[in-house]
Amino acid sequence: MDALLDSLPCWYNKFMTLMEITYELQSRLQPDQLRALGSFANTYGLRRFRVDEDANRLSFEYDASRLKETEVEHVLRMAKIPVLRRVEPVGTISRT
Repeated sequence: MDALLDSLPCWYNKFMTLMEITYELQSRLQPDQLRALGSFANTYGLRRFRVDEDANRLSFEYDASRLKETEVEHVLRMAKIPVLRRVEPVGTISRT
């Protein structure tokens, strides 16, 4: 696997710093908002999202070596996601 990664072009960053950020939502997400999340979940640096309907929270995993937290928030605003406030992050996952 390392040989394969070493052979990739130099623009590929094989080292990622994955962060998870969680937001409390103002209201439950509607189907159109979930579709919007799905459409940008593969945006450069955004990896995946998880909705906790019981706690009314939205968590995102993103590549902190490519994106800043403010850029994640900007994407959420663009998708009209009703974010109330940021909740303390769950943790950091580093993969090499």
